[in-house]
Amino acid sequence: MAAKKVAQPVVLVTWGLRTPFISLLAILVACLVVAAVYLTGNNGWLLEGLNASTSASSSTSIGSSSDDKCNLFVGKWIYDNVSYPLYSERQCSFMSDQAACEKFGRKDLDYQHWRWQPDHCDLPRFNATALLERLRGKRLVYVGDSLNRGQWVSMVCLVESVIQQPNLKSLHYTHNSSLIKFKAKEYNATIEFYWSPLLVESNSDDPLMHRLPDRIVRIQEIEKHARYWTDADILVFNTYLWWKRTYMKMIWGSFEDVEHGIYKEVPMLRSYEMALKTWSDWVEIHVNHTKTKMFFVSMSPTHQTADEWGKRREENCYSERWPIMKEEYWGRGSNKNMMGIVGDALAKLRDRGVDVKLINITQLSEYRKEAHPSIYRKQWDALTEEQLRNPTTYSDCNHWCLPGLPDVWNELLYAHIFGFS
Repeated sequence: MAAKKVAQPVVLVTWGLRTPFISLLAILVACLVVAAVYLTGNNGWLLEGLNASTSASSSTSIGSSSDDKCNLFVGKWIYDNVSYPLYSERQCSFMSDQAACEKFGRKDLDYQHWRWQPDHCDLPRFNATALLERLRGKRLVYVGDSLNRGQWVSMVCLVESVIQQPNLKSLHYTHNSSLIKFKAKEYNATIEFYWSPLLVESNSDDPLMHRLPDRIVRIQEIEKHARYWTDADILVFNTYLWWKRTYMKMIWGSFEDVEHGIYKEVPMLRSYEMALKTWSDWVEIHVNHTKTKMFFVSMSPTHQTADEWGKRREENCYSERWPIMKEEYWGRGSNKNMMGIVGDALAKLRDRGVDVKLINITQLSEYRKEAHPSIYRKQWDALTEEQLRNPTTYSDCNHWCLPGLPDVWNELLYAHIFGFS
């Protein structure tokens, strides 16, 4: 989390002055200095955000930091309608209706114009041509749930913008649509998404028919999924939202023979830990660590109850137009215990010589309550009259509009791929 700025104490030295008037004047000057430091520290974010369009060029420099490494995940959002968005929703041939907020009627587009500014360095500007060159002859695969799929769509839109000829790019669905492949033919590179919302095997593995009342996982089984992504050159994993329940039902046995399986309801945190153990054992043993770079994206926040940012509890992200400006804001939708389990799993892998880097999107995404689709997306089911009267009842406060926040997640991924972090 971003460290709070603290005003440094000012030491008053009178240099031999003895008159009460001069001493009093020195004290007043010192108080003014302290007040100026305090106000700059607390309001710098807002002031810089309002004037960002005049300083947008700072985002183009790469890694300008006094330290060898910079924490790219600690910083602030700056309004920048000069450099952002990085592409147009209408010009992305493969935009998802789940994220196409402008297409489905959203008029305020300020959510597209926010740039993430790390505190002590600059986030490298995304260069689609450089990334495609790095991916020449390779596979970049996102593995996880619909949040990871949104990040994949973002990446496809980012790179597709530099491929002008339609015959040099294609999209294919395979394996019952579990695997989607975008191919940049000139580079023989693919950017893929594999649907595996819990990483391990589950009864929600069908990418189209996964809305089931009873969620069940085979906690020790992952090979069914992993065979499609193990040999990739870059892997980007996530799993969080589908675990958000008190207990997770597990089966020891087969989904083809559910009557003879052994079932057990296990507390969510323990089941999440077990799933990540299965996943980490697989990537340790089966993934070629000299060839494959691996990343794990931390949990994506939700904004379901507006009392978290000072409004009525029954409100949510619907009609929000501005980010949360409170430093270190943390909503109830993000589970720090689950984040700790991910950290422990990655630390244990690192101790065994396996490097999986964390792309920590959580805190920076917490601020972006206005960046969700809310009602501006394709509705898969017909809306009721009650829903139409009260849009908050069907607002999507889990996913994100594009162009928007997931583009920044990919800028962070880009920085790690090129070693700028």
